[in-house]
Amino acid sequence: MTFQEEIKQGIPTILPQPKPYEADINHAPKRKEILSAEEKKLALRNALRYFEPKHHAELIKEFSEELETYGRIYMYRFRPEYEMCARPINEYPGKCEQAKAIMLMIQNNLDYAVAQHPHELITYGGNGAVFQNWAQYLLTIQYLSEMTDEQTLTMYSGHPMGLFPSHKEAPRVVVTNGMVIPNYSKPDDWEKMNALGVSQYGQMTAGSYMYIGPQGIVHGTTITVLNGFRKIKRSPKGGLFVTSGLGGMSGAQPKAGNIAGCITVCAEVNPKITHIRHSQGWINEVIENIDELVQRVTLAKANKEIVSIGYLGNVVDVWEKFDDKNIHVDLGSDQTSLHNPWAGGYYPADISFEEANEMMADNPDLFKIKVQETLRRHSTAINKHTAKGTYFFDYGNAFLLEASRAGADVMAENHIDFKYPSYVQDIMGPMCFDYGFGPFRWVCASGNPEDLAKTDLIACQVLEEMAKTAPEEIQQQMQDNIHWIKGAQENKLVVGSQARILYADAEGRVKIAEAFNQAIAKGEIGIIILGRDHHDVSGTDSPYRETSNIYDGSRFTADMAIQNVIGDSFRGATWVSIHNGGGVGWGEVINGGFGMVLDGTKEASRRLEAMLFWDVNNGISRRSWARNDGAIFAIKRAMEAQPLLKVTLPNRVADNLLDF
Repeated sequence: MTFQEEIKQGIPTILPQPKPYEADINHAPKRKEILSAEEKKLALRNALRYFEPKHHAELIKEFSEELETYGRIYMYRFRPEYEMCARPINEYPGKCEQAKAIMLMIQNNLDYAVAQHPHELITYGGNGAVFQNWAQYLLTIQYLSEMTDEQTLTMYSGHPMGLFPSHKEAPRVVVTNGMVIPNYSKPDDWEKMNALGVSQYGQMTAGSYMYIGPQGIVHGTTITVLNGFRKIKRSPKGGLFVTSGLGGMSGAQPKAGNIAGCITVCAEVNPKITHIRHSQGWINEVIENIDELVQRVTLAKANKEIVSIGYLGNVVDVWEKFDDKNIHVDLGSDQTSLHNPWAGGYYPADISFEEANEMMADNPDLFKIKVQETLRRHSTAINKHTAKGTYFFDYGNAFLLEASRAGADVMAENHIDFKYPSYVQDIMGPMCFDYGFGPFRWVCASGNPEDLAKTDLIACQVLEEMAKTAPEEIQQQMQDNIHWIKGAQENKLVVGSQARILYADAEGRVKIAEAFNQAIAKGEIGIIILGRDHHDVSGTDSPYRETSNIYDGSRFTADMAIQNVIGDSFRGATWVSIHNGGGVGWGEVINGGFGMVLDGTKEASRRLEAMLFWDVNNGISRRSWARNDGAIFAIKRAMEAQPLLKVTLPNRVADNLLDF
């Protein structure tokens, strides 16, 4: 059977043979035992409804075994035979170019070189899923191969509810993930609903088909590290950045450290993923002995090297040892998946990786105790370093949130705020998001590296021209991104699809996208797929990350994200998504995203201008209403450029009037 035939068949009528469990693949840990006996029967009924009754007797035993063994029904038997990767768009069967583009993006999310746990359909973050099971994948891809531009596919937490009549200007796909009733957003609620097969955690770009490998987070981390060193008024050269987590976000931190020009130590407890990241070139060296690490870092500091070191072990040991040996750490953070602390996102110290995985599944209560003990130790060690001058920031992965819940010493004197800022509070929010700068990205649907090189050149030319007349307030952002795009090719950031990311404001996004569309019309490049990280100016309401620098009391509201995805959908997005959960945890954030296909037509030009302008300025207006100075500047500038835009501006209250 050809690739196109296998795509079009959907769920096969003749059962494929069971597939062996491939031990060399990085698999998700076993999920906790959470279903009652009756609920397990319900989970089986839910799984079997994808298949004809004649197959139920054979499949029920297999699915029951998967549920007992892994805590989920993944339907491994139905993994496709073809290689999972993003192919050139013309290799996909279908009646609609937009649908073909979405198939390309879905398969990129599940590429073995991209996905964290590809056989469990998890892209990153420990539980950031594209689908809950392989039947959903097969059915979705089949629907996309049949779709016309008069239909919209509705996705309910990985489940393709079906193709519905719509119209050419409507989104081709509307995605929701984990949109449960608010009172049922606790971690165990997710565990139960996911085990039942009725909801999933889409993370951000995992469940919205817009992940481009670690490049996205590399860029954001690079900007953060550069500005972190600027905040402490020292050069990155010879400076030390200590952090942890090589799994869910790949090797983003060490690669960003290399680009920024410092020494990076990134700890990771999973041997398999550590060596994978080393073989992929995301870290320069791997060290397993803590004393050897001390010697290597001491030498690197003395020689002012630019080097990234993966330490195979627990980061708590690194912080404690560096304190004992008085090794000065300039910047510190953490990027383990602490939104998922009890199911593999963070591992306790003094227990082997294998023992921890067994405890996680067999004794989750003890595992939670050990994790919280480690969080307290972790925080204590960080406090010792910050007392010596280390600048520590929360990378929005819920480290401080979970540490506070564990009783760690991370609270400020007012017992309301955290002792350390979120990187959004201190860096990304006031320096980037308030001015409209966020993670704009694109994918070359041709799969041709030459197209990517051409788009890099186009984007750079647009930015350099804009920088000539850009106001002083945004010159630093412009120059950082020009520097980034010029070095993008040599830094070898592509994993999976031929994709690129840079931080741009609404004006930059529109101008770059229009330049791409014109190049497509002239036949200079192929079709381009636009998108962004949800981690952006207006896509996400997350009180401890994206909206942590909102101080008017509204940071726990989610109007912005909901308005964002609704507005994108009728202004021309090819697909839209809205999720509960994300990088900071289930029930902690609402986030939305989009994808847009550029095909060189006048219709694409009209859509990109309308949608991209809204997609950014929705968030700037909210940040302006919160009285953020940068956002007030940015929205006034936007209103001058677009006469149809009229935003309510805040009036400030004199401080002395409040003293009564």
